[in-house]
Amino acid sequence: MRLYTRRGDDGSTDLLGARVNKDDPRVEALGALDEATSAIGLSRSLAANDRVSADLIDVQRDLYRIMAELAFSPELRPASYDFAEDRIAWLEAETDSLAESVDLPREFILPGESAPGAAMDVARTVVRRAERQAVSLARTGYALNPHILGYLNRLSSLLFIAARVEDASAGSAPRRAKTR
Repeated sequence: MRLYTRRGDDGSTDLLGARVNKDDPRVEALGALDEATSAIGLSRSLAANDRVSADLIDVQRDLYRIMAELAFSPELRPASYDFAEDRIAWLEAETDSLAESVDLPREFILPGESAPGAAMDVARTVVRRAERQAVSLARTGYALNPHILGYLNRLSSLLFIAARVEDASAGSAPRRAKTR
C-alpha cells in the first residue's frame, strides 16, 4: 500500500466535496486541529492521572468529529456530522470537577513543574491556535458550527486544569510567574 498519491505536489488537496489549495482556511483549521490532537496524544502518553487520560481520549475523539465536520463542504455535510452542543457541557463539567481537586493561586503560573503538565500546557497553546484558525475560517464566510468555537474555547481551560492535576500528581505545586 502506497501512502502517497503525488496529487498534492501542485499545492492542492482533497476535502470532502472539493479540491482546494493547501493554504485554504479550512485546511489551515484542519491542520491546527490535527496538531492539537497530536499534542494532546503526547500529553496523554505522559499522564499519570487515569481520569485525565480518559478525558483526553474523549477530547481527541471530539477533535476528530470536529475535523470530519470541517472536511465536508457545508452543502455536502450530512447532519449526523454536526458537532453537538452537549459536548461543551461535558467539557465544562469535567473542567469544573478536575478544578475541585487542586488549589490554584490567583496569579499567573509558570508551566513546567512536571513533564505531563508541561506537555498539556503545550497542547493548550496548540488548541488556542486551532481556535484562532477556526475563528479566521468563520470570518471568511464559511458556515462554521458555533458549537465548535465554544468547544475549542473551553478545551484550553480543561487542558490548563489537567496540567495542574498532573503537576499535583507529581508532587509539584504551581510556581507563580511573578515574584513578590
